[in-house]
Amino acid sequence: MHMKILQMVQTLDPSTGGVARGVSSLSSALINLGHQIEIAALDEPNAPWLSQTDLNVHALGVGLTSYRYSAKLSAWLQRHGGQFDRVLVHGLWQYLSFAAWRRYAGTPIPYYVFPHGMLDPWFKRTFPLKHLKKWLYWPWADYRVLRDARAVIFTSEEERLAARKSFWLYRCREKISPLGVETPAEADDTPNRFLEKYPELKGRRPLLFLGRIHRKKGCDLLLEGFAELERSGEEFSLILAGPDQVGWTKALRERADELGLRRVIFPGMLEGEMKSGAFAAADAFVLPSHQENFGMAVAEALAVGLPVLISDRVNIWREIQEDAAGFVENDTLDGTKKLLQRWRETSAETRARMSENARRCFAQRFEIGHAAAQLVRLLEEPAL
Repeated sequence: MHMKILQMVQTLDPSTGGVARGVSSLSSALINLGHQIEIAALDEPNAPWLSQTDLNVHALGVGLTSYRYSAKLSAWLQRHGGQFDRVLVHGLWQYLSFAAWRRYAGTPIPYYVFPHGMLDPWFKRTFPLKHLKKWLYWPWADYRVLRDARAVIFTSEEERLAARKSFWLYRCREKISPLGVETPAEADDTPNRFLEKYPELKGRRPLLFLGRIHRKKGCDLLLEGFAELERSGEEFSLILAGPDQVGWTKALRERADELGLRRVIFPGMLEGEMKSGAFAAADAFVLPSHQENFGMAVAEALAVGLPVLISDRVNIWREIQEDAAGFVENDTLDGTKKLLQRWRETSAETRARMSENARRCFAQRFEIGHAAAQLVRLLEEPAL
C-alpha cells in the first residue's frame, strides 16, 4: 500500500543536529519506496537550507517564543491535515507535537511520535530546573501526545528503556524503528579538499569528532584525553568539527592552548566535499557523548568504514559493540582516555578488520533503505 505521509518537524536546518538530517533522509527513502511525502516545518520560507532540497516542504515560519507557538501551523493542519494517511511527529516539548495531538487525536488518521532522545533522563539530571518546567507542562500536553499516538517510535532499545525513567506519569505504545543514512558514493580520484585546506594532517592519524560543539557531546573530555595521547609522541591529530550554537569553541580553544596541544583543529561545520574529505582523512571517529539518541554521524562513519570510539551514552553502542565495529567506554574522562589508549594500542591488522566490521554494521543495521522499509511495516500494522 502506497501512503501519503506527513512529517512534522521543528526545522530542517542541518546545523541543529541529527533530527533535521534524519527527517530529510527518511523522507527521500520513503519516496523511493513509492510513498508520497510532505513535510510541515517551522522554518521561514526563505531559509537557505530549504533552497537545497527537492522535498515538498511547507515552511510555516518559526513561531513565537522558545515554545514556537504557531497559529499558522494549526491553520494549515486544519486546512490540509485531512489529506494524509499517516502523520509522523518529530520531537517533543514545543508546540509542534501539541498541535499534532490537537489535530489528530481521536480522528481516523493515526499519528506517530519520534521523541528523538528528548525523554532521556540525562536531561533531568543535568538541567533540573528545565525538567521542573517540563514536569509542569507534561500532564496536560506531551503526556497526552504520547498516550494518544498510534505508536511512539524509539530508534533503539536503549532509548526505549531510558524513556521509561523520565516521568512517572508515562503511558504509550512503544515501538522500535531505527534511523539511518544513505550509502555514500564511491570514492573517486579527485583531490581531497579537506586535506588541501589542512595539509598538516597529511601523514598523521586524525581522530574525527563531527557534531555540534555542545557540552553534552563531551568535547572537553576529548581535549583532555587527547592531551595524554599527544604527549605519548604518537602521530595522532584531533579534528573537532561542527557548528557551535552555544559559543563554546572559544573556551575549548583556550583550553587546548593551556594543555599545550599542537595538533588540534577546529574547522567549524563541514558539508559536501569538505565533510566527505574529513571522513576520508580520518583514522577513526570519536564521540564521548553524555547523551546521544542515535548518532547520525556515527552511522555516517560506519558507512565509510571508519571504526567508531564512542561512549555508552550513545544509544546504539550495543550494536557497535556486538559487531566489533569500534570501542565503547563510559562517558567520563577516564573512559575517554581509555577509548583513545585502546585505539593507540590496536594493531594495523585489527584496525583493518574493524573497518570491514564497520561497513557491515552499517549495511545490516543503519542503511536508510532498510530503516525506511522497517518503518513502513510498522505504519501498516493495524490499530490495536
